[in-house]
Amino acid sequence: MKYQVAIIGGGPAGYTAAEAAGKAGLSVVLFEKKSLGGVCLNEGCIPTKTLLYSAKVYDYAKHASKYAVNVPEASFDLAKIIARKSKVVRKLVLGVKSKLTAHQVTLVQGEACIVDPHTVRCGEETYTCDHLLICTGSETFIPPIAGIQEVNYWTHRDALDNKEVPRSLVIVGGGVIGMEFAAFFQTLGVEVTVVEMMDEILGGMDRELSGLLRAEYIKRGIKFLLHTKVTGVSQTPEGITVTYEQDGTEGTVCGEKLLMSVGRRPVLNGFGLENLNLELTERRNVKVDEHLQTSVPGVYVCGDLNGVSLLAHTAVREAEVAVNHILGRNDAMSYRAIPGVVYTNPEIASVGMSEEALQASGVSYRTVKLPMAYSGRFVAENEGVNGVCKVLLADDDTLLGVHLLGNPASELIVMAGMMIEDRRKLSEWKRYVFPHPTVGEIFRELI
Repeated sequence: MKYQVAIIGGGPAGYTAAEAAGKAGLSVVLFEKKSLGGVCLNEGCIPTKTLLYSAKVYDYAKHASKYAVNVPEASFDLAKIIARKSKVVRKLVLGVKSKLTAHQVTLVQGEACIVDPHTVRCGEETYTCDHLLICTGSETFIPPIAGIQEVNYWTHRDALDNKEVPRSLVIVGGGVIGMEFAAFFQTLGVEVTVVEMMDEILGGMDRELSGLLRAEYIKRGIKFLLHTKVTGVSQTPEGITVTYEQDGTEGTVCGEKLLMSVGRRPVLNGFGLENLNLELTERRNVKVDEHLQTSVPGVYVCGDLNGVSLLAHTAVREAEVAVNHILGRNDAMSYRAIPGVVYTNPEIASVGMSEEALQASGVSYRTVKLPMAYSGRFVAENEGVNGVCKVLLADDDTLLGVHLLGNPASELIVMAGMMIEDRRKLSEWKRYVFPHPTVGEIFRELI
């Protein structure tokens, strides 16, 4: 069977590319070995945010008296929260499938194997193509910790389907996934301990704001062990004991459950990638150009496999750029303003350069910072809660980075990203009329 475009992987990059190519009139075949939507839709972005929203509603109910509303004996049902999560995922997967079908994309369920740049085999069938897009995503990385194979630990996938509230939970890894699960389970009343090898949580995010978020969760009862290396784990009748080393001293922490959340790595094996002999980067990721094309003409790599930005929204844009290149349209990928968000409560979001990155690069900058309380809407909706808006500016006042702590940071960061992508100056925010009252007005207050 011959197609103009063959795509391996049905996650955000894969299904976006398939829809775009099909919409443009190209014949497309999309291979997915598990579930359409990939990790993001089935066991990542969407299900975690669904759980976190339930936790946020429960938290609001518990503290409704701050807003002069009485909610006696607020409670939750974790089994029903999980069931709702599954319903949301099913609905969105069906939506993706419907859009692909509407654009005549051929969906093939099974493990695809690359034979050469123009040939893919799946089961007993062989498919040929003019262009090949590889969008195989990433997988959970489990470090070789002593005893890890002998304990019944959780990955994010297990945590998403768990229907019973543990008494205590130890999370190894204080990155985005680890902190989101820490926030979720702490809200449900679980005793949470986060063990992080670095000296601050959320590596890559703004260090100052990460510290403020950590301080907020310390007040809520989460324990943090920073600059701490896990040296071993062991199963006990009460749960799992984690042995660690911190500043030369050994210690232990115990939890009924253990969640391993130290990161993800691109999927490189199992689908014939080695048959293409692609050029790799120093970090052993697939090297791509500004159009996401590899060293082999006609072969594109979008999403986590190229190792540039392991984020679903980055993968979506990369897929659009790759398809536009196939179609002969003028487009190129820019990583200047890729937003990062942690959906804790409060949210934290960043886009552009961090202070740490600017300092490491020797770039001159200045900082403008305001409490979120400068926004009347924020004060009205966040009783007793603090927030920060932090902007990093070049010498000519061009925006270099924006970092936010406070709800709804995930929505506000979009405006900041657009300004950074287009190399706008701080004063230009005054040209726009913001609706009043909104939290986004904080950007106008910076000037």
